[in-house]
Amino acid sequence: MTTTGGQVDEERVSAELVAVITAVQNDVPLVLTTADGRLLPSGPLQPGGGSMQAGMRSWVTRQTGYELGYVEQLYTYADRSRGPSPVLEISYLGLTTVSAVTPGWRSWLEYFPWEDQRAGDGVVEAVLAPALERWATTTADDDLAQRRRLRTAVTFGLEDHPWLPELALQRYELLYEAHLVPESGGAGAPGLPMQRDHRRILATGISRLRAKIQYRPVVFEMLPESFTLGRLQTTVEAVAGQPLHKQNFRRLVEQQELVEETGELDTSTGGRPAKLVRFRRAVLDEREAVGTKLPIARPR
Repeated sequence: MTTTGGQVDEERVSAELVAVITAVQNDVPLVLTTADGRLLPSGPLQPGGGSMQAGMRSWVTRQTGYELGYVEQLYTYADRSRGPSPVLEISYLGLTTVSAVTPGWRSWLEYFPWEDQRAGDGVVEAVLAPALERWATTTADDDLAQRRRLRTAVTFGLEDHPWLPELALQRYELLYEAHLVPESGGAGAPGLPMQRDHRRILATGISRLRAKIQYRPVVFEMLPESFTLGRLQTTVEAVAGQPLHKQNFRRLVEQQELVEETGELDTSTGGRPAKLVRFRRAVLDEREAVGTKLPIARPR
């Protein structure tokens, strides 16, 4: 609302839902997109009864055909780029399963290639660290330059600082501030851009999910009813973007009694059959906070 010459002018503010719908298929973390990968699924917020979260589930099913498991509200962004009246983008994170990668599904890593630390491809050290160092030295203020260097080291796991998977949003925002992404009018960092604030919303969803799986068993919403312990680990690794120690991971799952055997075997790999397990949903009633807590990232 603004006041001009004693007159009160009210801005008409509209609202829409933006969905970060994620899944994992063949060890690849996926997000559902529209507009040839440039936008996340979105649409006007429809008034009506029930909770906004229930409305979100229904809206996603109608728009995409996918049933969501876990759903959580992220943030609300004010988008002023689409005309004189701002649009409130109410973003949600939703988890689902996919049996095949159909059009619209894109890998997270197309937008944030530095977020995959499983293979150690060196994009941080080879591309981003030098670009951020150049940005740090664009100021004549030595104290500011040092603060920029420290932020870079902490955020991107440089100079003996650990790589923290849940800092995906902070990493994108630092690159945005340094004008290294197209969304801020610059270049230098790899990865596909997105329209409006949708790349930032996607980074927000990745950060929230990576933090959540450390204390809540939401990762099971991205798996079929029965699965192997190997598939459980690779799914967590795909979401976290980092490798996990096999024995430590399985010990953690067993200690928390997260799964139970189905009595069946998976023979699809052609090798030694692996036991199929399923999530013990009773743990949600037994404990308030339980999950696939991630080990500390391995030193690089």
